[in-house]
Amino acid sequence: MTPPSSPSPKPPKSAIPDVLAPGLRVLFCGINPGRVSAAAAAHFANPRNDFWRLLHAAGFTPRLLEPAEQFELPAYGVGVTNAAPRTTPGSGDLRKADFEGAADRLAGIASELRPAWIGFVGKEAYRGTFGKRPELGVQERKLGDTELFVLPSTSPANAAVPWNERLRWFRELAAASSRASGS
Repeated sequence: MTPPSSPSPKPPKSAIPDVLAPGLRVLFCGINPGRVSAAAAAHFANPRNDFWRLLHAAGFTPRLLEPAEQFELPAYGVGVTNAAPRTTPGSGDLRKADFEGAADRLAGIASELRPAWIGFVGKEAYRGTFGKRPELGVQERKLGDTELFVLPSTSPANAAVPWNERLRWFRELAAASSRASGS
C-alpha cells in the first residue's frame, strides 16, 4: 500500500516499499534504507541487523521471518516503513532535509490506517522525524490516536546496546500493544 496523499510535496521514492495495512498493532519506523536493504528491496536486510530476530523473540511474529518475507507482517498486525527514504551507507550520512515531510507523512498514515502504535527503531528515527531527541519507551507525543514508542536501534552500528537490553524494549512495546489491542 502507498501512504496517503498529502498537500505537501512527496518525498523521493524509497528503494524499499512500505509494508502497511489498516489497523496494525504496531507500525515499525526505521530511520532509512541502508545499502544492503536497498539492494534487497527489503527492510532491515543486513544479516547483522537484529530487527527480525527481536521481532520474533518479543512475540510479534510466531516464527523468525526473513527480510524477503516482509509482506507477511500485516498478517501478524505489524507493518514497517522508514522516516527518511534516501539510501545511505549509514544513518550518519543523512541530512535534515532527508526528513522533510516525515512527520506529516506519518501523521497521514496514522490518520488513514490507524495503527495503534508507531515504534521508532532507534532514537535517530524519531529525532529526524520530529526534531526532538527522545528517551526510549512511550512518548508523550501522539499522532491522533496512535501512540508512539522509541526502541533502541537494531543496527549493527549500535552494538554498544546489548541484545538483552534491546529485547527488553521490544517486549515492552509488545506488551503495551497487546494491552491496547486487547489481544
